[in-house]
Amino acid sequence: MKRYPRLSETFVVQEILAREAAGESVAIAALHPAGDPCFHASVAAVRAPVSWIPRPSGREAHWEVLRGAVADLPALPAVLADLVALPADHAAQVLGVARWVRETGITHLHAHFATSAAVTARLASRLTGVPYSFTAHAKDIFHDDVDREVLRRLLADAHHVVTVSDFNARWLRRTFGAAAARVHRVHNGIDPAAVRFSEPRARNGRIAFVGRLVEKKGLPDLVDAVALLRERGRPAPLDVVGAGPLEDAVRRQVAQLGLDDLVTFHGPCPAEIVAATVAAASVFAAPCVHAADGDRDGLPTVLVEAMALGTPCVSTPVTGIPEAVEHDRTGLLVAERDPVALADALGSLLDDPQRRVRLARAARRRVEQRFDRRDQAAALARLVGTRAPATRPHPVGVTGAINEVPA
Repeated sequence: MKRYPRLSETFVVQEILAREAAGESVAIAALHPAGDPCFHASVAAVRAPVSWIPRPSGREAHWEVLRGAVADLPALPAVLADLVALPADHAAQVLGVARWVRETGITHLHAHFATSAAVTARLASRLTGVPYSFTAHAKDIFHDDVDREVLRRLLADAHHVVTVSDFNARWLRRTFGAAAARVHRVHNGIDPAAVRFSEPRARNGRIAFVGRLVEKKGLPDLVDAVALLRERGRPAPLDVVGAGPLEDAVRRQVAQLGLDDLVTFHGPCPAEIVAATVAAASVFAAPCVHAADGDRDGLPTVLVEAMALGTPCVSTPVTGIPEAVEHDRTGLLVAERDPVALADALGSLLDDPQRRVRLARAARRRVEQRFDRRDQAAALARLVGTRAPATRPHPVGVTGAINEVPA
């Protein structure tokens, strides 16, 4: 992991817990401490030991790490060109991860996100001969800043690649062709048995939003929709759980629209408070959008959690969201960046308890059928057990032909 544990990455902890419950032995290496103000209680249930890989600074420290790795990692000369293409402190961490792999007897490396974590896993794999895989989520593949050539090499050299939605899998195969031949869709899962479903027939009349306050989450559109509902004589309180760079702008928007009495900012909260907030709400809103920088959600796990709790969801057909929220069957979908349509959908659910119950029941069934973390763990275990075709590694930072691999 780039950072562990992260408050916003409950899906990682859910996956680890499911894999441990299935009998897999897991160890965690983090390149940076999390730095979050609080953690979810579920982190304490993870048995895996956590190693924070040192990130030395200064030329002498970097040379010391390199000298120490020469004897431990015979493949180092073949990977040296890749290492020197990285920032020196990152290269030192690659060596640290490789030595950690050797010392702990790791047999497979898996990284979450096609970022520095996956780059580290790829190079540590080359240094140790231990295969690697990674999970591609959203920002790590869609953002304008993603280096497509680095991503192509990560895809081509991996034992296998996981992504969280069918949409993502199709996009990767269409964009990268043969390099993406080993991409597999495995939905993020939750533990439905641990989530108490309640019918939303009688709720508190509130709208819940949970997520980082960044453009792709679409919170400004939701605030506009709440203003429209008030203009229509249907005021609906909104609970905003989360923090992020857009918070100040959204607070100003709330003040300008005169919604201070309706919108409550709760900040980042542990999972137990998030679940209680969502379970009490009459509607859960996830008005996701394509951000200007290309970023977008893959398939927000919080949507699946809301569906499991029995809170009817309103969202948008961005990337993999329709794989969970099917319009007028397991929730409602509206066009992105359309506050009027969003207000219509929210109002229709706030005013119709029977519709809320119908959608909530179907949504819970969808979660149990497609988003159970036990199924996720089994699928991931099968992938680790598969035998990958041989590939030719490509150094990071060097442009070259990509070895095509059979599907």
